[in-house]
Amino acid sequence: MARPTDVRVADAALYFLPVATRVPLKFGPETLTSVTCARACVRVADARGRIAEGWGETPLSVQWVWPSARPCEERHAALKEFCVRVAGAWKAFDACGHALEVGHAFLEERLGGLLTAFNAERGGAEPVPHLAALVCASAFDLALHDAYGACNGAPVYATYGADWLSRDLASYLAAEPGISFAGKYPADYLAADPPRRLPAWHLVGGKDALDAAELDGTEPDDGYPVTLEDWIRADGLYCLKVKLRGDDAAWDHARLAKVGAIAEAAGVRWLTADFNCTVTDPGYVTEILDRLLRDEPRTYARILYVEQPFPYDLEAHPIDVRCVAARKPLFMDESAHDWRLVRLGRSLGWTGVALKTCKTQTGALLSLCWARAHGMTLMVQDLTNPMLAQIPHALLGAHAGTIMGVETNAMQFYPEASRPEAAVHPGLYRRRGGMIDLSTLGGPGFGSRIERICRALPAPAVAFEGAFGFNE
Repeated sequence: MARPTDVRVADAALYFLPVATRVPLKFGPETLTSVTCARACVRVADARGRIAEGWGETPLSVQWVWPSARPCEERHAALKEFCVRVAGAWKAFDACGHALEVGHAFLEERLGGLLTAFNAERGGAEPVPHLAALVCASAFDLALHDAYGACNGAPVYATYGADWLSRDLASYLAAEPGISFAGKYPADYLAADPPRRLPAWHLVGGKDALDAAELDGTEPDDGYPVTLEDWIRADGLYCLKVKLRGDDAAWDHARLAKVGAIAEAAGVRWLTADFNCTVTDPGYVTEILDRLLRDEPRTYARILYVEQPFPYDLEAHPIDVRCVAARKPLFMDESAHDWRLVRLGRSLGWTGVALKTCKTQTGALLSLCWARAHGMTLMVQDLTNPMLAQIPHALLGAHAGTIMGVETNAMQFYPEASRPEAAVHPGLYRRRGGMIDLSTLGGPGFGSRIERICRALPAPAVAFEGAFGFNE
């Protein structure tokens, strides 16, 4: 049933913002030294003639979304081209409803076909994976949710209940026996009183210097900390996410042991181990955990959970992971494209889900609801989100009811990139006392107050087409 609050996308624009890292970030076998952020603006209109714009952004982190031996620039160019295709598809998409309803329709009815056609046109080139397509689509999906809130003069997280949505979650999700989504809405699974401050997880990259003894003189001298020890002191950190290799057990164990020793000395409370999809045998992980339990029990005790050791394509690699989950909570990250794969993961023994706005706000909300209804634990993980990308990311962390805060690491790798946004929301882009502060966010949509953010944008890769209106 149509509602007066329903919107339809009238136009879309796309911008590419290049960002260079101050220090390299290692993703599994690859290393990131620069990234392009895709920033989308979506215009919507409603039946009453009201129009509004919303903004969304995501880093096109090639090494994470599309691990491959193919040259990085080749993959990067393909992602940018696919973003342009997504923009064109949104311009022609005429679904009407709540942002969740319209976003879901696009993901189900358009994105798959768009990706299939795009890969077919590329001939024998390595196909763009579905995860990469989701990341390209996410900037527009985020902008849609922002625009919906702006059009209706409401914070978007206030619109995820029965008063705004025409259909309950049973229209989107299939529950396991004994569980029902009938009469349930996303608001039923979100935090009733979301915190305004969140514990911040710091990323310990595979190439990061842990202490002064590991410095080699090539580090930046830009006023920001370089070693892990310095970051802990400067930001009051107490949650550390440790990137591991997944193909060198001795290195991984030594890395965890050394970070654990630094954590012990600095009063850090929590660690997590992230293998980034590089492990194929659960025994690799259990042996490292068991050795830590035997030789460094206090480090073992600090490990709050283990993140995505195994290949992200669960359908191609349906590995039973219960032996790992029996030792520590085991969280899906790259594998959790949507709620259906979360369901598959749960059947294989995964116990938690790491949500990411870069897989779309729509998909993150639906995965959140499915996971929480089935007793799975939640985290919200970063894609090294700078600039506007940080805002919905932090808000999801506040509303999701995570196991512990939110990962946030753009201030480690490209802090200057977010200077215009930080001038309006300083607490989001600086960690103090180990936390980020969301208190400056407010108003319609994601509450970014974008009109106050003085950022000069490049020429659009896809421009608006001009006048628009709501067509019955």
